[in-house]
Amino acid sequence: MEKVWSIERQDKAVVQSLQDELGITAIAAKILAARGFSSAKQATAFLQMDESIVHDPFLMQGMTEAVARIHQALDEGEHIRIYGDYDADGITSTTVLMTALLELGANVDYVIPNRFTHGYGPNTELFRQAHEDGVDLLITVDNGISGVEQVKVARELGLAVIITDHHEPGDILPDADVIVHPRIPLGHYPFGELAGVGVAFKLAHALYEEFPAHLVGLVALGTVADLVPLVDENRWLVQQGIKQLQHSSSYWIKALCEVTATAQSTINEETLAFYFAPRLNAVGRLQDAAPGVDFLLSETLEQATHGAALLETCNKERKKIVDTITEQAIAQVAATDRVIVVAGEGWNAGVVGIVASRIVERFYRPTIVLGIDKDKGIAKGSARSIEGFHLYNELAKNKAIVPHFGGHPMAAGMTLPLENVDALRQALNEQAQQLTEEQLTPRIAIDVALTLDEISVHAIEEVAKLGPFGTDFPKPLYALEGVEVKDMRKIGASQQHLKLTLAGEGTTLDAIGFSQAEMYDNITYGTPMSFVGDLQLNEWQGNVKPQFLLKDMQVNTWQLFDVRGIRQVGRWLNAVPTDAVYIAFNEATRVYFSTFITASIELAPTQVTAKTVVLLDLPQSEAQLAALIMQSQPQRIYVHFHTEASGFTRPPTREDFGWYYKFLAKRPDFALQQHIEQLAAHKGWAVNTIKFMTRVFFELGFVKIDNERVTVVQGAPKTPLTSAPSYQQRSAQIEMEQQFVYAPYAQLKQWFDERLQSACAEEETAK
Repeated sequence: MEKVWSIERQDKAVVQSLQDELGITAIAAKILAARGFSSAKQATAFLQMDESIVHDPFLMQGMTEAVARIHQALDEGEHIRIYGDYDADGITSTTVLMTALLELGANVDYVIPNRFTHGYGPNTELFRQAHEDGVDLLITVDNGISGVEQVKVARELGLAVIITDHHEPGDILPDADVIVHPRIPLGHYPFGELAGVGVAFKLAHALYEEFPAHLVGLVALGTVADLVPLVDENRWLVQQGIKQLQHSSSYWIKALCEVTATAQSTINEETLAFYFAPRLNAVGRLQDAAPGVDFLLSETLEQATHGAALLETCNKERKKIVDTITEQAIAQVAATDRVIVVAGEGWNAGVVGIVASRIVERFYRPTIVLGIDKDKGIAKGSARSIEGFHLYNELAKNKAIVPHFGGHPMAAGMTLPLENVDALRQALNEQAQQLTEEQLTPRIAIDVALTLDEISVHAIEEVAKLGPFGTDFPKPLYALEGVEVKDMRKIGASQQHLKLTLAGEGTTLDAIGFSQAEMYDNITYGTPMSFVGDLQLNEWQGNVKPQFLLKDMQVNTWQLFDVRGIRQVGRWLNAVPTDAVYIAFNEATRVYFSTFITASIELAPTQVTAKTVVLLDLPQSEAQLAALIMQSQPQRIYVHFHTEASGFTRPPTREDFGWYYKFLAKRPDFALQQHIEQLAAHKGWAVNTIKFMTRVFFELGFVKIDNERVTVVQGAPKTPLTSAPSYQQRSAQIEMEQQFVYAPYAQLKQWFDERLQSACAEEETAK
């Protein structure tokens, strides 16, 4: 899909001011300006955040009461149970509070609902089980605020309930003993965007009566995993947590670094987001999430190693399942769908959200992926949307079809009767008719435009110090505009990756496009191009160099694709766009290529409207080709310039003609066909060379030909060889071949450039 780029242009004065006053590189200054910092004072306050940003946990309403109730349980030896959640935030939340309560001497255990048997959040069955197990105090972490009926049951059973949560509350709150929530009541706590693990950490902080620095690594992991804003308190907690993880002696860190091949000292927010969190999430997506907590609580390296191996196995299995379901789901997608609704029996409900995200990324359409349970007669799944289609509101219009759903504008989860799936697809597609083609075109928001000379190892290292990057302070996306490709090649075992050398501003930059090998056929040398991607450092054999990680590319000018001399048509034909027009200037060429090309081949047109043209052979004249290019103004030109093999090893010289004429004069009745092979071998000429010279002599009246016997005409008038039609035709062909077939790429591109520029100039004059 062609994506629309939106490049933010920072105020040059602001960038220069930040650069000068903070003593930072242009890249870092541009990033800060893109994030809304207009002064060095603002930027410094954000970048040099310290522990003063950490708010007193007792500012959170309910904290005093929660701590008092827990101390009562500690004093009286009550049985405390932590009720967690099955994602990475829930697992780390459970671990944080378990660690704190165990260190305080509590009689405590935990339970995490199973995604498949219990569903999300409070579960009446598990609350009843807690009562049967003799639990006195139930503490929820990262869930509970939606459990109105479940908490009511727990209270009726005699359980004390403390809810700690961060999710959006409903109109009615559970009747818990205490609710600890950063946004209940709204605005009472200075920062309302804590993750579930952040709230659990606040409770631990209050219980310890001092800042529990040994737990911030877990807070960083859960906070990054849950995609909450990395600003204010969250930012500082993640910063400190990453520092702790880089030096921690915890067994789980060592084991997780081992299975992910991560150097512990290099852990950053991307490590947490793309390596650690997915493995924790994978357990809860496929089975009970309790092993995730056990792993984080590991008391020996052996236990941690075993736990990390389980996480790794689950993550690999999760990837396989996602790949399989994605493939099956894509097969169901209809080209006419504006909202994609796909369903499959046995599709794992724990991964369908990932599948939905992949389909949105590929087709850029709101997508619902449902797992079918025929025994229960239901379809259950997840949805992801695009800008302009408010998923929650659109689903709310179909409450009769989807009785159970929840979510927000860009994501949702739902359960509906199996027989309603088709009706939901139809209804949402009708509602999506409001979407314009512009809204259905994917957009890339680019933060910073760079020049190659601004990029250095130091600059990239400095950008890393601006982190952690995440929600509300996202990692920047860069654009390189008007650079040229100096070198390119496909790499990887399956040639699936692309390696480039970009050139501009008197310098070069390595670029890599993972799984982007399809770009290869769309890139031409010497053409100004623009690339979007990320900056990273590439270390190889002790050398550290900047590298650009490709995400997308654009070409804003015409391109010349050189496929001259590639006789195997299949080697270049598949790279040509399907809407290309194939052009032959000679009928024989059209006949020849019709066996390879299924599309129609136009014979010597004067103009075409297609953006892509393929020139299969040479025109009759330079003027003919120039007229076609100037009138058509294509954006992509493929030149093949097929020529029939002439058989000449080299064009015959005047000396060759002279020798051959004297040879014929001595043999007044030469049997050409009988002796041509012998003569060719004797002189080292091609057979076609002899035939050509004979034809020239015949056209000039120097010889007569009768039954393949050549006789010199005595007294024939002297006439220049150049006046023979065959000689002229061959000379013209040689000249055309030299100009178009054998010319260097740069020279050929210049020829087309001049004609296209001339055409544009004529258009401007006409206006």
